[in-house]
Parts: sequence; structure tokens; C-alpha cells
Amino acid sequence: MKKVFIDFRRCIGCGSCEAACAREHNGKPNISIVQTSELMMMSFNCRHCENAPCMLICPARALYRDEDGAVRVKYHECIGCMLCSIACPFGTPRFDERLKVMVKCDLCANRRAEGKLPACVETCPMDALILATEEEIVGMKLKEAAVRREEFIRKVEDMMGCGP
Repeated sequence: MKKVFIDFRRCIGCGSCEAACAREHNGKPNISIVQTSELMMMSFNCRHCENAPCMLICPARALYRDEDGAVRVKYHECIGCMLCSIACPFGTPRFDERLKVMVKCDLCANRRAEGKLPACVETCPMDALILATEEEIVGMKLKEAAVRREEFIRKVEDMMGCGP
């Protein structure tokens, strides 16, 4: 199951992802980037959890997992009780005053149906947002660590005069 991950080293807090999400979802973004310190950004977006607490707590069973694994809302069944937002560790489901239901990230279901990336991922100018499985992210991190290790070894060898 693919999720949106953020590479905090790349995020510059420009808000492009929020604007793209708002454009796709009637003016209200389902992702927000918050600056937690002078050097750190934090994204608040649905993680489409494997054992999603929002789905487990919903008394109307209005939350479900689609064929791609995204946790979505059946708006016609939602009673707007807000329990999903309380149960969510990221607090991402929000109450839509106009619709009187809970809304949340659906990984741009309409775009996925067309074979496109979610708007936030496609729009990020720094490639800080990545749509991937947890396994793919771990693989990327392992490759990055291997490259850093090789660079470190080369530097040490150069300093010691024992390099190639």
C-alpha cells in the first residue's frame, strides 16, 4: 500500500502541496506543513494507517479502505461525529461545515484513477513528497546510507593515504 512520505531534508515549507491539495478538494487542503523549528518542517497528512484507528472507531462504518489501500470516507454514511479525528494520531480528518461530514485525504482518488500522482506529490518543487510503500522508502534509505558510508570510507582512506 502506497502512502505519501515527506523527506524533511528537502521540504522548504513553500506550501505548494497545500495549494495543490486545496485545488483538488474544493478549496480546503487535506495536508498542512507546519514549521516546528527554524530548521524543521512537519507534514500533517493522513498516513492511511494499516490498522487505522479512524476506521476502527467510526460508529457509522463510514471509513473504508479502497482497492489501492487508501482510507476514504463514504460521505453519504458519515454522521459527522468527529470520533475519527479524535482517534487519529495525526488529527487529520476534519469536519466540513458545509457538507456536515468528516473529510480527509483520499490520496487524490480521482487522479489515481487516471494513473496520476496525488496533487501534493506531483506539485512539490523540491521532490520532498514521495508516494511509495514503506518497503520502497526503507530501500531508498538503505541505498542512501550505503552511498554515505562509501563516501566516508573514501574520505578516511584519502586522509590516511591508503586510498586507490
